[in-house]
Amino acid sequence: MAKLKPTRKIPFLTGMSAGLGLSLCLLFSWWHGISMAADNGGITKKVEVMASSSPVAKDQDYDEEYDEEYDYGDEEESLINDPLEGFNRVMFTFNDRLYFHVLKPVARGYRFVTPKKIRMGIRNFFYNIIYPVRFVNDLLQGKFKRAGKETCRFIVNTSVGFLGFMTPSKDYAWLNPPPEDTGQTFATWGIGNGFYIVWPLLGPSTVRDSFGFLGDYVLEPDSYLQPLSLSFGIRGFEIINKTSLTLGEYETLKESSFDPYIAVRNAYIQNRRQAIKE
Repeated sequence: MAKLKPTRKIPFLTGMSAGLGLSLCLLFSWWHGISMAADNGGITKKVEVMASSSPVAKDQDYDEEYDEEYDYGDEEESLINDPLEGFNRVMFTFNDRLYFHVLKPVARGYRFVTPKKIRMGIRNFFYNIIYPVRFVNDLLQGKFKRAGKETCRFIVNTSVGFLGFMTPSKDYAWLNPPPEDTGQTFATWGIGNGFYIVWPLLGPSTVRDSFGFLGDYVLEPDSYLQPLSLSFGIRGFEIINKTSLTLGEYETLKESSFDPYIAVRNAYIQNRRQAIKE
């Protein structure tokens, strides 16, 4: 009596899931194109043109340009609260020496034996797997369309891009929304920076972003790997790979500034402020 060969259901179900995900992305792409066309034309555009031609609108445009140029609110926010400057400078020096004596030599050796395309693929993979951080924070900020774009980006890069090592989504601007994190979500909820703080190993942060870091950690899949040493080892490898692609940037900033501590602090605050605005 002939034996029946067992059916292989898992690949079939996996293929169905990938096909369904891609179909949803195509539907979202079509809807996104329709909505963009509606925003850029029709009655809305005519109303905007008519409104912009009025003298009142011109005065309003002038006032908005003036307000943007002299935004006193931003000027007040640019004053960084740094009551722990003494402690922060000690931690900055510790991180600086750790970079030059440990991280940089290891990253240079890693760069020497690993082709750039492979290192870029690894960077893309790590960015892809922290999709939950971006997706959840898009939802918490009420940016539902951006959450859909993030989901489509994840599906495309995971399926077509071989688990995210390649990024076919980069050819489509709408599939590359600015990334969100928990610290940015706290900011949109009206929570202030608090004071500036430099953590050993982790680097510059604020009270708000420190709690945001904990929120991101909970949402990152590699945080649940066991044993804990495996999770930390993977994170260390990610840092080495990322550093190998940015060698020289910190050195340039440090050499071009009179006080590297102030330069790094200002750069961090400005970058975070820009990320929140996006």
